[in-house]
Amino acid sequence: MTLQQEAARRPRGVQHISTGRRVKDRFVQGLVYLAFAMAVVPLVSVLWLVISNGLARFDLEFMTHSMRGIGARDAGGGAYHAIIGTVEQVLLASAISVPIGLLTAIYLVEYGNGGRLSRAISFFVDVMTGVPSVVAGLFILAFWILFLGMPYSGWAGAMALSILMMPTVVRSTEEMLRLVPADLREASYALGVPKWRTIMKIVLPTAFTGIVTGVMLAVARVAGETAPILLTVFFTDSINNDPFSGPQMGLPLYVFDQAARPNDTAIDRAWTGALTLILIVMLLNLVARLIAWWRAPAKGR
Repeated sequence: MTLQQEAARRPRGVQHISTGRRVKDRFVQGLVYLAFAMAVVPLVSVLWLVISNGLARFDLEFMTHSMRGIGARDAGGGAYHAIIGTVEQVLLASAISVPIGLLTAIYLVEYGNGGRLSRAISFFVDVMTGVPSVVAGLFILAFWILFLGMPYSGWAGAMALSILMMPTVVRSTEEMLRLVPADLREASYALGVPKWRTIMKIVLPTAFTGIVTGVMLAVARVAGETAPILLTVFFTDSINNDPFSGPQMGLPLYVFDQAARPNDTAIDRAWTGALTLILIVMLLNLVARLIAWWRAPAKGR
């Protein structure tokens, strides 16, 4: 076959291959859109269900009153005591798990070097990732409350939640630290900067946005946990602002308690409690995003 004949036939073949690729591209693109719809539709339906049912009692009384003195079939009442409990318990759990998780991730990335200790830590972090929430609650119940004789309290619930938060914080922080270019570290070392200062001034600020995102994922996971709170915090209808003394309500427990009552007023309070919990998690995420944006290296802070 001459070169002229081959050149005359080439456009048709190229056109045929391009059409086949275009069909495959459209087919895969359709599958991606279908998978996206399958993921979004349940989320949107849940949000719509919670919002449409929760707005019935989403008012000032619900946000500023507790259930003290409210009977099982009485109207009124609110979730102020549960909101206070959830916020305090999540903040305490974050105060426990974030520093420990951050330091653990720094050791694994910057100092571990694949040693025996780092491999053991990674193994136990992987094991903790799969621990059911009820197991964390049972551990705190058996050790802190039954063995040591400590009372039910928000602090006990925060310790149980911190067990669930730690592996998420460790893994997300570890991945973010590994994404920091090695050239930044080497440039800092070349200027004579110590390793600890390089980590504090170069590595952590560069990975700060990703670290905050990982922390908020951990917070979102534990904010709605019911089993560990049920086992360690217990129930109360009164306002308890001290998480270190006495039972303290939480929004997941509040929703669980109200949904179990066989009357419409309690069911309405349960839906509104679920809506309030979603709004709290969204608000915490918004605050974290604003902090991450403010402290981003591109802002020159």
